[in-house]
Amino acid sequence: MPRPARFGVTLPQIKRTWEEASTTAVEIDALGYDSLWVCDHVYGVPNPALPILEAWTQLSAVAAITKQAKLGTLVTPPFFRNPAMLAKQIATLDQIAPGRVIAGLGAGWFAPEFEQTGCAFPSTRERLRGLEEMVEIMKRMWTEEKATYEGKYFSVNEALCVPKPSQPPEILIGGGGEKVLMGIAARHADTWNNMAVFQADLAQKVEALEKRCEEVGRDPATIEISQQCVVVLGENDDHAKTALEKAKKIYGGHMGGALEEHGIWGSPERVIESIERHRALGVSLFVIEFFGRDTREPARLFKEAVMPAFA
Repeated sequence: MPRPARFGVTLPQIKRTWEEASTTAVEIDALGYDSLWVCDHVYGVPNPALPILEAWTQLSAVAAITKQAKLGTLVTPPFFRNPAMLAKQIATLDQIAPGRVIAGLGAGWFAPEFEQTGCAFPSTRERLRGLEEMVEIMKRMWTEEKATYEGKYFSVNEALCVPKPSQPPEILIGGGGEKVLMGIAARHADTWNNMAVFQADLAQKVEALEKRCEEVGRDPATIEISQQCVVVLGENDDHAKTALEKAKKIYGGHMGGALEEHGIWGSPERVIESIERHRALGVSLFVIEFFGRDTREPARLFKEAVMPAFA
C-alpha cells in the first residue's frame, strides 16, 4: 500500500519579520497542513547579507502558537551546534509540542556561514561522518538513561537528557549524496528528503536510496520519501506561467534550474498531475515553498483545490 500524501509548508524566514512568520504559521496550522518547516541557515542564501531568523529559535516560538502541525528543519548540519545540546533543545521543544518535532538533519553546504562564524567546516566526507556521529548521540540522548558515545568529532560520557521526549522524535536526513549520505539515511532515518535542486533527478535518487537500504538489510518501504519543492500555483495556467517567470529569476539554480520542466506549477489541475508524477516515484511527503509575497494566499488555494484530490 502506498503511503498517503502529506503536505508541509515552509514558513517565512528570509527577509521576513516574526509577525509575518507567526501569522502564517497559525493559519497554515489551522488549514490542516501536515507540517511546518524552516531552513537551518544562519546566513541568507544565496546572499549572506540577507536577514534570516534562526531555525530552532523560530520553531520554538511557532510550537507555542500552533496546535497540530509537525515542526521540522531542512536541514540542521553538524558543527553548528554541539549534538548533545541540540538533543536537549529538541527534547525541550517536545515538551512544548509533544510528538510534533522532526529532527531534519544534513551535512551542510554553505561555507561562509560556518567559516565566518567560527564553526568548523571540514570536507564533505568529514561533515558526513560528523552527521552520523550527531545522529548517534541524539538517538542515545533521547532513549538511554545515560548516553555514552565516543566519535572522532563528537563525544558524550554518561550524558543526561531529562525530561526525555514523549517519544523519540522523527529523524529526517536530507541531501543528494547517493552513497554515504543515503547510507546514513538507510541506517537511521524515518524519512529521506530530496532537495529541490535534485528534483529533476528524483527517480535516480530513489533508486540509489533503495540500494542503500538493501545493503543494510532494511525494507525500502519503511523509509518515507519527501520532496522539497517550490509550488507556483495560479487559478489558471496563464496566471501561474506569469508567476513562474518571476520565480525562475528569483530562485535561479539554488532551488533547481529545471523548475518549469520538473517542478510543480500551474493551475490546480496541472499541479495535481505534477504531484501524481512525484507520487509514482515514491514521494509521500511534499515540503512546499509556496511562491508569493504572502504565501498564505496560494496555501489557501492549494488547500481548497488540490488537497482534496489526495484525501
